[in-house]
Amino acid sequence: MSSVVLITIISLSLLGIIAALILYFVAQKFKVYEDPRIDKVEEALPGANCGGCGFAGCRNFAEAIVKSETFEGLNCPVGGAETMARVAKILGREAPEVEPRVAVVRCNGTPENRKRTSYYDGATNCTIVHNLYGGETGCPYGCLGLGECVEACDFDAMYMDNKTGLPVVIDDKCVACGACVKACPRNIIELRKKAKKDRKIYVSCVNQDKGGPARKACKVACIGCGKCEKVCDYDAITIENNLAFIDSDKCKLCRKCVSECPTGAILELNFPPRKTAEKKEPEKAEA
Repeated sequence: MSSVVLITIISLSLLGIIAALILYFVAQKFKVYEDPRIDKVEEALPGANCGGCGFAGCRNFAEAIVKSETFEGLNCPVGGAETMARVAKILGREAPEVEPRVAVVRCNGTPENRKRTSYYDGATNCTIVHNLYGGETGCPYGCLGLGECVEACDFDAMYMDNKTGLPVVIDDKCVACGACVKACPRNIIELRKKAKKDRKIYVSCVNQDKGGPARKACKVACIGCGKCEKVCDYDAITIENNLAFIDSDKCKLCRKCVSECPTGAILELNFPPRKTAEKKEPEKAEA
């Protein structure tokens, strides 16, 4: 009886050893090698997992940048140049200079400029309202004012202005992650080049209707007249679908277009006051 038990124990032990050996060789055969630099790069990243880099999270971005031969198309907007310099040092590369960006709300449809034509009493969500009807004003393109973009911001860089009913971007806090851009169903938020002293010049309108209907819906709507395009010396302005657009990468902030716009659709922010020409009194003729 004891010999049977002993044989059974030995047999089971041998089977266990054989199974373990098989599993070991299979594991070695299909072992996935992971570059140790991925962990180092991930540690150098902010850990925001905001998706601003175009990947699901910091880990995914770290994997992509380690596997890539260049930094082209790869950037962490939250960490900025400092973070990318650390990543480049880990990988033994040189990080290209990427100009910082900031979110801009391209709508100036305040109650003074855009009158309310109806009242909505339903779910306070921009996407739902956008899919249901045109909104409470005559402009079917402008901001709905329900703050879905503000809710999407993980950096407290936006708030709703109770007076204007529009979202406001806090430049110093904005990391250009693009969450607000994706959240807005009207596509009125854009990431533009961040200039010195947070100066900006942009067309604060996305209305693609022709001049008459656009102006009827909002006093400061772009009417696509093309005057701004004609005075721009840097080919930074284009007119498409009855709407002017200023390319922030080409714009030199000369402000010529601002003065030329007949409706005030082009905004200039954080600039010093314009100098007014002093009127000279006519010289008196000598007697």
